[in-house]
Amino acid sequence: MSQKIYTKTGDKGSTSLIGGTRVLKSDLRIEAYGTVDELNSWIGFVNDAFNDFSANHILREIQDRLFTIGSSLACDPEKETKLHIPDLHDSDITLLEKEMDAMTQVLPPMKHFVLPGGHTAISVTHIARCVCRRAERCCVNLESHHGQVAPLIIKYLNRLSDYLFILSRYATKVTNTAEVPWKPRN
Repeated sequence: MSQKIYTKTGDKGSTSLIGGTRVLKSDLRIEAYGTVDELNSWIGFVNDAFNDFSANHILREIQDRLFTIGSSLACDPEKETKLHIPDLHDSDITLLEKEMDAMTQVLPPMKHFVLPGGHTAISVTHIARCVCRRAERCCVNLESHHGQVAPLIIKYLNRLSDYLFILSRYATKVTNTAEVPWKPRN
């Protein structure tokens, strides 16, 4: 028999962190890992919209790292957990940097700001980039309110948003779509 997904324990606006501590669903920690979860869903959409083997592989790796980040954020930092929570590593950031460098090699230099759009893969990658920046802001906010966020999480999210920007530009090449330059009115 399958387990029911609903528990009714959150019906009054609270939820449990890993470790059992109950907090309000509006808690900064919940906002942070909820935004990381949203980002993971957008990355899935980016992966579905993209038709590039290398990018698809890296996007799956990113989704795995986002689950790692979400798990870390969902833990009560004051309690030990019996669950094994995977770690984020410097090599995860290095991977993003190497991928950005490789994509940049095949892209023309940026001469102007670009508007999101032109193809679904480009647009959805920009949406993911924006959600990534929000996740980063949520984690910084949590940390600034003594919420204990591993510095590597903030660094990874910062680098990931850069990666998503480069990936959006790379999507123009893969989809044979012209970048849409921003032309400010005078």
